[in-house]
Amino acid sequence: MSPQSLQAQTPSDALMMPSKNICVLFSYDMGTFDRYWEGSYLRTNETIATVDRNTIMPMAAIGILDDLNFYVSLPYVKTESSEPNGGKFAGVNGFQDIGFALKYRALRREVGPGKLTALATAGFSTPFTNYLSDYRPYSIGAGAPEFSLRAIGQYELNSQFYFRASVAHLWRGYTEAERDYYYNNGSYYTAWMDVPNAWTYEAILGKWLFNTSLKLELSYIGLNSTSGDDIRAYNAAQPTNKVEFDRIGFAAQYFLKSVKGLGFLVYHNRVVNGRNVPKFSNTGFGLTYQFNFIKKQKETTDEQ
Repeated sequence: MSPQSLQAQTPSDALMMPSKNICVLFSYDMGTFDRYWEGSYLRTNETIATVDRNTIMPMAAIGILDDLNFYVSLPYVKTESSEPNGGKFAGVNGFQDIGFALKYRALRREVGPGKLTALATAGFSTPFTNYLSDYRPYSIGAGAPEFSLRAIGQYELNSQFYFRASVAHLWRGYTEAERDYYYNNGSYYTAWMDVPNAWTYEAILGKWLFNTSLKLELSYIGLNSTSGDDIRAYNAAQPTNKVEFDRIGFAAQYFLKSVKGLGFLVYHNRVVNGRNVPKFSNTGFGLTYQFNFIKKQKETTDEQ
């Protein structure tokens, strides 16, 4: 499954939480597909029919310093076939991978008619529950630990148009399947599957409106595995597959002036090209709330 695209103080954007501030995000994502790429061939499979994937995502961004933020997230995922006469397998649900990240802003300066920002993010995630990663396409995750390094650059004009680009490398570990044999361009007599590493690329065109109350973004995200095999004809996908995709999306986020710190977001994404992935589209919405934790804690202490 392609990763979600959330638009609120995340490890992949150029926003930074001020020191001693926390931003909490709670979002709900609805995704679906009825076709998938088997290698480069786009296939329809009535055995799975239309697959729905719904995700509840809580996340917190914590301002350690003005230029250093910490993130933690833990999504809950539910999958199922929605066609009453199509899907032949039961879906699953549960907590997926707990994720942690540190984002550092290395540069922020005026350059010409705008502002240049450079950032770097280091992230780590690992399965939170013992879910079955080889139960594709219903599995809720890859079932392997992942370490990532991301470089981010953004240039924002004084007119508040901005362009952001990032590149990241993902190092994945092994996941355990409930079988002792699998095929990955050769026979492997083991339950441990090597999940391929990958590169991801992102390009964002955005605009702030109404005195920075509304943010609009158009996005492109690409992912390319560095190794792996293709799904064999009419076989299920597996964690060893070489995954590639191109995805486009739109997002809007609005910050209320009447309620300090409260924001709303909505987004939609579509996979337009891929290899060994679903032709997936997803829509999501959520709430964000930002507050100064140290200040609130001090006010409570003073009252007592």
